[in-house]
Amino acid sequence: MNIGSGNTMQRFQGDLSNFWRFDLMPPLSRLSWYWWWVLVLLPDPKNPGRSKQLMVLWSSKETPAIRVSGHWWIPNGRMNVDEDRGNLMQGMVCGWWYDGEKMYEPLIIKECRMISIDDKHPLWPSESVGKGQGGGAVVPLSNEDLSFGLRPNNDSFWLNLVSDPAMVAEGAPKDFKLEMTPWWDRPSTATYKNNVFGLDMGYDILRVHGTKAVIEIDGETIEGSAYIQKVGVQAPSFPWFWGMLHFDDGSYLDWFMPHISPSFTMKDDDPWSLRDFFRWSNAGAGIFHDRLRGRTENFKRCEVELEKQEGDDALRDERGNILPRFKIKVWNGRTQISIHVRATNRARWTFDQPTRAGFVSHLTYNEYPLEVEKIAILDEHGLRTAEDYEWMRGNAEHAWGILN
Repeated sequence: MNIGSGNTMQRFQGDLSNFWRFDLMPPLSRLSWYWWWVLVLLPDPKNPGRSKQLMVLWSSKETPAIRVSGHWWIPNGRMNVDEDRGNLMQGMVCGWWYDGEKMYEPLIIKECRMISIDDKHPLWPSESVGKGQGGGAVVPLSNEDLSFGLRPNNDSFWLNLVSDPAMVAEGAPKDFKLEMTPWWDRPSTATYKNNVFGLDMGYDILRVHGTKAVIEIDGETIEGSAYIQKVGVQAPSFPWFWGMLHFDDGSYLDWFMPHISPSFTMKDDDPWSLRDFFRWSNAGAGIFHDRLRGRTENFKRCEVELEKQEGDDALRDERGNILPRFKIKVWNGRTQISIHVRATNRARWTFDQPTRAGFVSHLTYNEYPLEVEKIAILDEHGLRTAEDYEWMRGNAEHAWGILN
């Protein structure tokens, strides 16, 4: 399988020294939300234009209580930080698995305490002590191995996951073991964004846009790619669109469009609502690591249109809802990219959090495995289309409601 050749890296680059810490901003009740998020994209031999996908999330929140997809989580205490900068938090491990036909969600939804440490912490195995430059792990205190970590020399991430027995009984794989290694310098160099709006509200995000991935699923080994991020958010969650694509040559594309919409008043997970037909864009953005040109394009202009799939080949989610098609455009003074993608299935997560005066705030968060229908990349050297790539694999998010 070709996932890009030449110019490979031996180690992940960028500042990963704080990748295992969430004590960088003062916590805010009901607003502080922390997570590590890994998305794995794999070939689908039955439908080569699509992909199998695995998503895993390790998450904690500063809240008295929150309901996650019908599961009430009531944390017992706040995050603790020891003298060696280790974090001990109450949290959940969640995930979904899409096998190209069926969406298993939640593949896992498990409450547990979690510790996150770097490779200089006394709890780290003495035979592999590192320099605190990114090596470390989050380790749920569970009977199963649900760990996610980066080895001390920064040459590979690992991920281990065991599915909930109920999902295994429905046909999901039981065990996942994943190794993620650098692809090439631009997508495999960590990028960092931090912004404080005021009153200690803001966000703190570390991302690795693209890695090579080798995953063992119940003993079967498959090669693919992966995306990794660590996020701390201390602000209400508003509606947004986000999505990404990996290309066979190692290129990476994403788009992001937060927006103001009547959908922020929605209290359910119905994917088609009159309140979601009107959107006012707010500071859209995107990025394209272009392997062919050997450069990165940053976009400050982004448009996203959403429509229902139509016709006899329209796809539906596990609940019978018609899935969306996204039309995306990002551009700057040199490069313009237009994409038509359609969702092949849907994983949806609902969050209900009690707030002041007895009110409950709500957020519906959707993740859609994608199939690329059209793409046009136009720059000073000419036009590229889908025929210029062996494969493209991606995922899109759409969230509505407001969580505060």
